[in-house]
Amino acid sequence: MNYIGETLRLEIFGASHEDRLGMTLRGFPAGEAVDTAALAAFLGRRAPGKSIWNSQRHEEDFPQFLSGLTDGESDGSPITAVIENADARSADYAAHRSVPRPGHADYAAWVKDGAIPAGGGAWSGRMTAALCVAGGICLQYLERRGVRVLARIAEIGAVPDEGELAEDSRPGIFPTLSASCGDRMKAAILDAKSDGDSLGGVVECAVFNLPAGLGGPLFEGLEGRIAALLFAIPAVKGVEFGLGFASARLRGSENNDAFVLRKGRVVTGTNRCGGLLGGVTDGMPLVFRAAIKPTPSIVKEQNSVDLDKMEETTISVAGRHDPCVVPRAVPCVEAAAAIVLCDAMIAQAAQDDTLASLREEIDRIDADLQTLFEARMALSDRVAAYKQTRSLPVRDTAREAEKLLSVNARAAAGLEAYDEALFRKLMELSRERQEELRGEDTK
Repeated sequence: MNYIGETLRLEIFGASHEDRLGMTLRGFPAGEAVDTAALAAFLGRRAPGKSIWNSQRHEEDFPQFLSGLTDGESDGSPITAVIENADARSADYAAHRSVPRPGHADYAAWVKDGAIPAGGGAWSGRMTAALCVAGGICLQYLERRGVRVLARIAEIGAVPDEGELAEDSRPGIFPTLSASCGDRMKAAILDAKSDGDSLGGVVECAVFNLPAGLGGPLFEGLEGRIAALLFAIPAVKGVEFGLGFASARLRGSENNDAFVLRKGRVVTGTNRCGGLLGGVTDGMPLVFRAAIKPTPSIVKEQNSVDLDKMEETTISVAGRHDPCVVPRAVPCVEAAAAIVLCDAMIAQAAQDDTLASLREEIDRIDADLQTLFEARMALSDRVAAYKQTRSLPVRDTAREAEKLLSVNARAAAGLEAYDEALFRKLMELSRERQEELRGEDTK
């Protein structure tokens, strides 16, 4: 399972009920500090068993790094980390090995691989632990460059959050901006749980201080690249940027963001586009939302089919399942965005470094050209003095024609016209200098 960016390549391996899962991140630059304590805290936001409104499976989710880090810094080699699955209970799924959970990937797995894997296997939300390892590393890269990725629960069930994400926002442990809205969401989750049911919701993410110019047209657009990783989060069913679908109900004059100048910088007066124009960042906050479906694994009885017997049946899923995965999805959304944006910034930095080195080489050549040009002009001064003492004209058309012939003979293929233009200009400047020294009208 691979994500391939401009410079980064992420591989996620393992499964929910195997001994372990993990990730390998290739293309991450050397010399970048990785704060493992901060990474563990980030992973703790996604880990199960933290509250009564999520799964009671207990996993520490602390990554063991097998390669890529030396003395707390990336060393340029692939970064590989694994997470042990310490509390998987495959027996909880024994009664449903041939009965797919409605709304889950069980049936798709059976069609594709001929079996329903315990706990969802590679289709499980457990796999986002590995995604968050890579995302947590990328978040630290972005933070050192002043870029902040921030997400919150925008809605659970029919309960919305209040307020607008800002750079100084500080969502709580239950990541809403409004504590009272968060309390109503918790109550809604517990109410659904008591009914043997589940809830979905919406996660909103905003990224602040991104430079303008990241991304590109068509397949290089950041919307598509971010969406690709967001849809790798198993519960995500929809993604929108800026106003998203709401923009379809507006006129152009209502939807367009007017350009204005603020402190000599071009910005937009509003941000309905969500910080992206044509797939490219415009310097405003990048804002998007991900719709998270209700958890498929519920106690409430549902209709299904026994695939071995090919008979209709019912299923009630016991065990340890989130009545709502939205709170734990928040860091996963941040991780997905961070991986794509880190990839884009590393690629941009590489382009900038290449451009800078090319310009340095041009500057060295230009310095040599200037020295040679001044030496040539000094010789023109001596030619002017020689011609003046002998009353010879400044311009020698035969000499110029002969010179241009030799220039064309030496020119590299495809550069003949450019070489000729350069030497015509040199001869023109030489004539002007000689006429100036002789006190003649250069015009």
